[in-house]
Amino acid sequence: MKRELSILIPVFNYDCTALVRGLCQQAQQLEISYEVIVAEDGSTDNAALQANAEIALMPHCRYLLRRENIGRASIRNLLARESSYTWLLFLDCDMELPGDHFIDSYLRCPAEEVVDGGFAVKENATLLHRNLRYTYEWSEQANHSAARRTANPYRCFRTTNFLIRRDLMLAHPFDERFRHYGYEDVLFGKHLKQAGIGIAHIDNSMVLTDVEPNSVFVAKTEESLRTLHQFTDELRGYSHLLTVVNGIHVQPVKWAICLWHKLFGGILRRLLCGSHPSLRIFKLYKLGYFLTLKN
Repeated sequence: MKRELSILIPVFNYDCTALVRGLCQQAQQLEISYEVIVAEDGSTDNAALQANAEIALMPHCRYLLRRENIGRASIRNLLARESSYTWLLFLDCDMELPGDHFIDSYLRCPAEEVVDGGFAVKENATLLHRNLRYTYEWSEQANHSAARRTANPYRCFRTTNFLIRRDLMLAHPFDERFRHYGYEDVLFGKHLKQAGIGIAHIDNSMVLTDVEPNSVFVAKTEESLRTLHQFTDELRGYSHLLTVVNGIHVQPVKWAICLWHKLFGGILRRLLCGSHPSLRIFKLYKLGYFLTLKN
């Protein structure tokens, strides 16, 4: 069993005090050496900042307040450098613990390099078919299982909830060119494969309960597509959308999709931001948006 752990949580405009308390409670019961480090990445929400300031007063916790947003890759590298222990557990701030044995499951996992615990979606009939992010994640549940992720261990790696040995993290940091939303974890998975570092996938999911409004999720999706466009060459083979695009061999078809998006993309975007978004429209919108970036 692993006996020491640094729990690292990057935060942006979110109150994560409940998560930190739950993690501390579990770690204390295991009688291990541990620390929790929370780093604000340029947060601007005063209510969240005020709440998270309490973390500095909690035992075994550190609270790093950064006024400038340095990006999802850089903030995780910073947390790794600030850590003290052999094993690093990276968690997204807007998730809930699945139960009382979350940390214990990681510490008892025999893998000695990287462990991806995955994430799950809590059933919510109110959000289904009304909230785009929730509806999308709910439709992808089968792909979140450890068995499915193990089939493509590097391509399916996500930073939401993973354990890594500190020396490996420092030797193979996140690519800090990724300043904007999306795909820094995908490229990290590719780099782990190139370095011959194994990823074990287990069912130790954090739970998605907080979802952004449709308009925010659509904007984040567009940002991620711009990131994908910027790093197309390096992400080829690790993105389903790139595989689809590369499979369209007839150039006039791509031109037709671009024209269609320029004519009707605004209408589709309004539908996605409305109260009854469609996953089919979402997929079409993503394809059209990405192709307009390339043409």
